[in-house]
Amino acid sequence: MSGLLRVDGTCRGVSTPRVSVVMPLHNAADRVEAGVRSVQGQSLPDWELLVVDDASTDDSGARVAALAAEDARIRVLRLERNGGPAVARNAGIREARGWYIAFLDSDDVWAPEKLVRQVALMERGAVFSFTAMERVDEQGRRLSAAGVPERVGYGELLKTNYIGCSTVMYDTGFFGKVEMPLIDRRQDYGLWLWLLKQVEFAHGLNEPLVRYTVRSGSVSSNKLTTAGYTWRVYRELEGLSVMRSAYCLAHQTARAAVRNHLPRVARRLGWLHPVDGGVDLDCHGPLGPSQ
Repeated sequence: MSGLLRVDGTCRGVSTPRVSVVMPLHNAADRVEAGVRSVQGQSLPDWELLVVDDASTDDSGARVAALAAEDARIRVLRLERNGGPAVARNAGIREARGWYIAFLDSDDVWAPEKLVRQVALMERGAVFSFTAMERVDEQGRRLSAAGVPERVGYGELLKTNYIGCSTVMYDTGFFGKVEMPLIDRRQDYGLWLWLLKQVEFAHGLNEPLVRYTVRSGSVSSNKLTTAGYTWRVYRELEGLSVMRSAYCLAHQTARAAVRNHLPRVARRLGWLHPVDGGVDLDCHGPLGPSQ
């Protein structure tokens, strides 16, 4: 890929790992180490982590390179020009050697059992899977838990995106190495929809195995901005008509309102999924305090 410089780990660890974890990185020196160490802390050790430094101007890359120097499973790539999350993730996907590809954003953290439980689900026949997650604020305080359905198909995902990027795993033996569309935002949603046009369902693991950090002022936290990008996914990527796009977006908006304000109704309608027990993602639980 033009503009991609291999920095660390290019020739080490030549065996094929079970899972390739792709992490885009841009100016996250204050938090990336927690995410990397959550991968190192996995009870399934058969992984590689591809951290793609998207032309950071802080010492993010140096911090990860120091960790990579001590762990041959970590590979650091650097983009010479900032390209955004989709470009960074796609660079990692192209370099991946694993049978399964998983994603972890530099803001987020995994529970130690995340990979072992999700790989077990994949080896029971799933080719595209995702997990529940917990949302925390920038201080690590719990905001909410987001449960997931046992399975979701294309039509349902158009109406509600249950799938968090840092929860996903897909099978390269089935799909090949599929990249994200090059749009400004909601690239992950675009990829999930593409995958679901190739397979009937994505399979959900309803355990909160990911801790997702909600950052104030982020694009994803602005509902109006998010709706605009969702509209672009419908129209530009999926080629939906104006009428169907409006129908799906209305469902997204209405379902979110019911989940937030009428949770009992949302549960009866199947729009809200309480998380199963198993892993406690309290900010002082197995993931440790937020970094």
